[in-house]
Amino acid sequence: MATKTQRTAAEFVPDSRSLDRLRSAALGCQGCDLYRDATQTVFGDGPAPAKVMMLGEQPGDREDVAGEPFVGPAGRLLDRALEEAGVDRSQVYVTNAVKHFKFVRAERGKQRIHKKPSRGEIVACRPWLVAELEAVQPSVVVLLGATAASSLMGPSFRVTAHRGELLPAPEEFSGRPERVLATVHPSSVLRAPDRDEAFAALVKDLRAVPDVI
Repeated sequence: MATKTQRTAAEFVPDSRSLDRLRSAALGCQGCDLYRDATQTVFGDGPAPAKVMMLGEQPGDREDVAGEPFVGPAGRLLDRALEEAGVDRSQVYVTNAVKHFKFVRAERGKQRIHKKPSRGEIVACRPWLVAELEAVQPSVVVLLGATAASSLMGPSFRVTAHRGELLPAPEEFSGRPERVLATVHPSSVLRAPDRDEAFAALVKDLRAVPDVI
């Protein structure tokens, strides 16, 4: 009995490493079903080449509406953490492992509540991440949370086991990026019982970035 082939974004990714062309092509991506309910594709943003890439999970409600990554509360917190860690935000490329907002509706009202992407959705969107890495050529990728880490390092990777460590990137990328750094997603800081302590821990992790760029 034949097995069903996993749908992915591969057929929508152009044979180009121009971010403008990639971003334009991504607007029409139907590599998984998330495009059906999302407002739009939210592609990465920033310079290319860039020494640092920040990889998050997926766009949130505000990013979905704006069409830009990391423009909501978590993005503002990340900006502040990068500044305190001595990383020039204007020189950082930011993106997400999944390019469409996955959500469920609140039982009452119109609020859209974030829902974690499935493994299949992460795999489906990975061709866009690979193309971005080839276009941006970062020296280090900061993995913000478990979904980002899983997308780049595989499902067995655990942020809790490697948080704050500078690790070699997977060999498939031929030296670009050279390193990865795993830490928490800034949204987890916003949910933490002690935000100040959680924020300080995030800044501590990010302080390793200037050492490799």
